[in-house]
Amino acid sequence: MIVFRLSKAAFANDLYGKGAEKSGGRWNSKGVAMVYTSASRALCTTEIAVHTPLGNLPTDYKLISIEIPDNVPIKEFLLKNLPFDWKSVPQSHSTQLIGDLFIQENMFAVLKVPSVVVQDEFNYLINPQLIKTNNIQVIDIQAFDFDVRLFNR
Repeated sequence: MIVFRLSKAAFANDLYGKGAEKSGGRWNSKGVAMVYTSASRALCTTEIAVHTPLGNLPTDYKLISIEIPDNVPIKEFLLKNLPFDWKSVPQSHSTQLIGDLFIQENMFAVLKVPSVVVQDEFNYLINPQLIKTNNIQVIDIQAFDFDVRLFNR
């Protein structure tokens, strides 16, 4: 499976999850490293757009394609098992605990979770501790320009 990630050029080769570790996110607390990816280019574009203030066009971004080999088991967190506040803004601590436990257990390299931003789409959270042992790797990096209309409303 190929998943996608958008990041500043300086971090395009980083699969250590340091950005998520530094700031935390919907699926991880500060101090917990995790690599956020999406099932499609469109979803990762939308994920960046919702976190960027209007009028600020993100620049110097790269689109990273990451291959997860077919034999890598993926843990899936089903919609019906999510806490009631999983879509809250700002994110709920309950979803951070789900991701923190996923990393702490260290049993799976990938956790599939539903996207808050686009219904019926999925994000794939990668455990950076298990990337090498599961042969998860960057297979392509290309420059990415956002359409200005996403950010100027």
